[in-house]
Amino acid sequence: MSVEKVETLVIGAGQAGIAMSEHLGKRGVPHLVVERNRIAERWRSERWESLVANGPAWHDRFPNKLFEKTEPDGFAPASQIVNYLVEYAEQVKAPVRTGVEITSLRKEGDVFIAETKDGVIEAKNVVAATGPFQKPIIPPVVPQESRIAQIHSANYHNPAQLPEGAVLVIGAGSSGVQIADELRRAGRKVYLSVGPHDRPPRRYRGKDFVWWLGALGQWNIEALQPGLEHVTIAVSGAQGGHTVDFRELAASGITLVGLTQKYQDGVLSFSGDMEKTIAAGEGKCLGLLQAADAYIAKEGLGFPEGREAHALGPMPGCATDPLLTLDLAEAGVTSIVWATGYALDFSWIKHDIFEPNGRPRHKRGVVAEVPGLYFLGLAWLSRRASPFIWGVWHDADYLAEQIAARG
Repeated sequence: MSVEKVETLVIGAGQAGIAMSEHLGKRGVPHLVVERNRIAERWRSERWESLVANGPAWHDRFPNKLFEKTEPDGFAPASQIVNYLVEYAEQVKAPVRTGVEITSLRKEGDVFIAETKDGVIEAKNVVAATGPFQKPIIPPVVPQESRIAQIHSANYHNPAQLPEGAVLVIGAGSSGVQIADELRRAGRKVYLSVGPHDRPPRRYRGKDFVWWLGALGQWNIEALQPGLEHVTIAVSGAQGGHTVDFRELAASGITLVGLTQKYQDGVLSFSGDMEKTIAAGEGKCLGLLQAADAYIAKEGLGFPEGREAHALGPMPGCATDPLLTLDLAEAGVTSIVWATGYALDFSWIKHDIFEPNGRPRHKRGVVAEVPGLYFLGLAWLSRRASPFIWGVWHDADYLAEQIAARG
């Protein structure tokens, strides 16, 4: 097999790999970016057709490139995000080679050995920039041999993809609520299984919630503080952007059910604490509003009033008198969409550097146990902002500095 030698190998050509290439290039570090499919592949084939960014275009971007076809306060659709990343790779002259899958990575002496089906790539440094959305999680609740069609949100594209009938969407984050609403608008009967979540306002007193997270210092919260590891955030950029209000979703015709628990003989059971779950999410929202009000008062800002954001509608009946079981056949449910997130899968890295949950041991992406190995694009890599387009850019800058210092 052929052997190719490079100084630094970057694995993955999504937003993380492209940002990494820019910063390495600025420092004159020779490198190669490999991608098993196409640039920004997950945005191309693992997202639904109507998906838009959850942050406004002025925010969810690299510092030195604007979205050309989306207004600053608008939300870029997935196709524009793909084009943006492709154009950015060209702008920074990233040396991307597509169609190259790394099947195994190990270090022998001072050299990393990256195996592909076409040969071996040897490198002094390796950056794993494959992102946080690696292995879709479908909990083993409903047997696959049941007659219910089951897909993960990564494989959902549009309502016509699902068989006729009612749909149960499991997951109360951005993906789950947007898919549930799209299915409802398409005329489907929809059940939405809701668990613990954070429900920020889309806009408050003239500013988007991402602005407020910056002003209140929440983007810079450091990695993996207790209770923040797996926060489900319900916010939407769909229909021009709006606050996710579970009371309004129920009023629109979606039946809310609690956290999915178990399946037996065609019947699913759910937790009965829906009212408490909704109230907890709203409590977090109101806490953010209060912090924003205090910030405005402290800084003497003349922002518009926002009293209407503090008002809550009536608690829906499906929360006060929750549905504890659902006979899927009787309810006409023919499919389940699991919007239940992703697991990390670094099984191709042949070093014992991973926690039981698959997360690598590192400090700001630097692996002390294996010098020359780095991770980029993971949630909470260095702070809350790490997995976002603009956040990964800053993490890449730091890692490029570390790599350049190795000489």
